[in-house]
Amino acid sequence: MKTLATETLKTPMTTDFDPQDRGGPAQPLLVVNNLKKHFPVRGGFFAREKKFVHAVDGVSFAVAKGKTLGIVGESGCGKSTTARLIARLMAPDSGSMVFDGDGVAEYGGMALKEYRRNLQMVFQDSFASLNPRMTIVDTIAYGPQVHGMEAEKAMTEARELLSRVGLEPDQFASRYPHELSGGQRQRVNIARALAFHPRMVILDEAVAALDKSVQAQVLNLLQELKAENQLTYIFISHDLHVVHYISDEVMVMYLGQVVEQGPVEKIYSSAAHPYTRALLSAVPSMDPAHRTQHSPLSGDPPNPINPASGCRFCDRCEFTQDVCKSTTPSLKLVQGESEHVVACHMNDQHSGYTRQGAMR
Repeated sequence: MKTLATETLKTPMTTDFDPQDRGGPAQPLLVVNNLKKHFPVRGGFFAREKKFVHAVDGVSFAVAKGKTLGIVGESGCGKSTTARLIARLMAPDSGSMVFDGDGVAEYGGMALKEYRRNLQMVFQDSFASLNPRMTIVDTIAYGPQVHGMEAEKAMTEARELLSRVGLEPDQFASRYPHELSGGQRQRVNIARALAFHPRMVILDEAVAALDKSVQAQVLNLLQELKAENQLTYIFISHDLHVVHYISDEVMVMYLGQVVEQGPVEKIYSSAAHPYTRALLSAVPSMDPAHRTQHSPLSGDPPNPINPASGCRFCDRCEFTQDVCKSTTPSLKLVQGESEHVVACHMNDQHSGYTRQGAMR
């Protein structure tokens, strides 16, 4: 059973799919294909070679309708950049996205304004996300008005949303962001995202800045809203306990690439990539018999500027062979699994790796 170190978490009810759903539950809500974003590095006047930070380097995945995809990885692995590319807060260098069967923006199909109405984002910094000169109710009602909703109706819905996220409208509607606590401000950000009636919400470290009791309350709220509104989540976090609780699938990123993805219980019980196992071994345990006695990783992540070919984790992996340094592994199904994929030469019998199953 998924649990956190708190008694306040609850299991949400399941509901039918959104009537907007055109392709049925079998069609993913979002498909991302080979997304890339490289940031140029300023060089000296006499620099001959252009250098780029490979922040997101060929990321592909799909998110099923009504599910939650958790994205994990070390700081700098490209999680937040991926989220901003999906939300179209920055333009990718290449790649494509399909939202419920329609291409996005320049890829043909859905207009960018319509796409952003269907996909909203909640950020980590709850204060910086809000306009300090606007009242809470104005903040929530502003977006729908820009999209054509009448002011009176937008205000009415904003007050209803405030009440739904646990903030009494008569008490909080006329307040300003600086008059609220961090947890209250994050509830406002969630209400503002829901004001567009989106189908997908990206949560980028949305509960990371909250203390544990408030964090549990917000997580419960997210689960309830997901069930009520037939939402699909992309949940980004460093807290692997939280990801385990809220996610249906988990995607592990390392240095701009996906190294493993699969159902949450498969990832947490039988991870197939050495990096994933290292991440999970760092999770605090209350069982003295399962406490980590030494660091599972040595060294720092390699330089993301013009990375060399081969597996990007090979310099920190105890199972590295020559093929790992020369050939980049591709995502392949784990033997005997239908949904669990991993990018590791140990999982590929035809890669030339000579110690198959060495990690078991």
